[in-house]
Amino acid sequence: MAKGSGVDIGTASAKLLAGELKGSTFVVHSFVLADNEDGSIGGGWEALAGTKPGAVRVGVNGRDLNVRYTRVPRLPDWQLRRLMRFETDEIGGQSDSEVASDFNVLPEMPEIEGEDVVLLALARETLLEEHLVGLKRARAKLEAFTPNALGLYNAFLRYGVIEDETVLLADIGHESLNVVLVRGADLVFARNLMGGSRLFDKALAERFGIDEARARAFKMSEGTLETSRAFKDPNQEKGARTLAAPAGQILSLLQSAVVFAKSQVKISSLKLDRVLLCGGGARLAGLTAYLSRGMSVPVELFDPFRVVDLSKLDPESAERLEAHKLEAVTALGLATAAADPDAYGIEILPARVRKSREFLGGTLFLIAAAALALAFLGLRAWRYQDVLAGLELERDRLTREYQRVERTNRETLRLLEENEALAENAGQLFALAGAGEQVARTLDALERDLPADFWVDTLAMDWQSDPDLGVARGEERPILRVRGRSREGTESPALLFQDFAAALRKRVPEARTKERMGESDFTIDLCALGVPAAAPLKETP
Repeated sequence: MAKGSGVDIGTASAKLLAGELKGSTFVVHSFVLADNEDGSIGGGWEALAGTKPGAVRVGVNGRDLNVRYTRVPRLPDWQLRRLMRFETDEIGGQSDSEVASDFNVLPEMPEIEGEDVVLLALARETLLEEHLVGLKRARAKLEAFTPNALGLYNAFLRYGVIEDETVLLADIGHESLNVVLVRGADLVFARNLMGGSRLFDKALAERFGIDEARARAFKMSEGTLETSRAFKDPNQEKGARTLAAPAGQILSLLQSAVVFAKSQVKISSLKLDRVLLCGGGARLAGLTAYLSRGMSVPVELFDPFRVVDLSKLDPESAERLEAHKLEAVTALGLATAAADPDAYGIEILPARVRKSREFLGGTLFLIAAAALALAFLGLRAWRYQDVLAGLELERDRLTREYQRVERTNRETLRLLEENEALAENAGQLFALAGAGEQVARTLDALERDLPADFWVDTLAMDWQSDPDLGVARGEERPILRVRGRSREGTESPALLFQDFAAALRKRVPEARTKERMGESDFTIDLCALGVPAAAPLKETP
């Protein structure tokens, strides 16, 4: 029975969940959720004071955490460690603060042959030191730091429904959004984004002229995105319309995360099948339906506690967990990773903690062994001085040879990394520039030429293939899809739509389009980055 505790310090609350693995079942022993009054890391740990957390796996988040993806040839473990240490040193040299890191290899992907994709997580030492101060005040012991996104992945891997599909997991916190892409049981992408439920609070506060605390209370009691149903009063209706804008920002963050994941791991054919939400921000009424419409896939809440044993919790803790299941998902994943040595993990340790553990775990033994070896070598040197002199000469020669080879190896690795970064940047710049220009010109055409009785419902862009738009399979490009409607009773909507489509093609002549006009709805697919349509041949007199 392996025990594990997970701590998730957020800007709104601090969560601590502890339990143990019994066979394949995780038994929760305790759960604490406390408000983080000042929103700081120290404030979060202060809120957990007196809980006796013991050894904990601590989730890290925010701007001081950087998760990178690198494609490398399949290397021996020692060589991969050296390569990642080289990359960490290079990034740390560009930063104004020291960084600590850890890495893990993503599961093999069928689209990538002969290479591995390495997930490298780097955290500023200043961030980790803040947590260490809080750990000391809470009388807790550090087990390791892990990105919150990987805690979310481990929660899904052990307690979610695994099928042959691609799932986007999203933990909507107060000021952060952790996203994970999973294909089957395999991790594809994990990242932390800035933007969470506070977007809703700020929008309501500005709209009603109140502070964020009152806005948050209004959101939790009256907030909804379900605009199709009757409202209790005008304030609720006004609030619902106000919440639509930040909900659109959350939608854009999720869509951009999928596009960014495709470019990072170089899998342009990745197709999303389902979205699972957790975190306090996911509780907003109507959010799942809103995101489902925007992303064109089912969106549901993620409740891993349906398959977790909660029988050991006292009634108060059980009631607290029942009310805050969505907020506790990441802490559950962190605790599971701490209890399961086979869990997929990233374990970041501050430099001083790592050195201390290395000393206690191996250096002390090595010192004793070295002392015995020196005594033996001294005896041998006294008895075989000539042999020792020859060995010293050979040692010096091999040292020089090793240093020369090491310099060559470091330079080679640097050039490989530089080439990879340049190629990656070029691909991203192409996608961003082309896609952005395409969206901007289409928006301009909509603003100028869309008939007065027509409106746009959705505007979405995804990497796809479509031979009709000059984009062959395997050469996916950003394709923009505009869906809209015409006002009921509009005269000649088909004719108006044809005129608008012609004006759009005139404003974006290099783009290829597909248009469809129904009775009162229309769809336009557009791509300016595929193979241009052939110009019509002129008839000779």
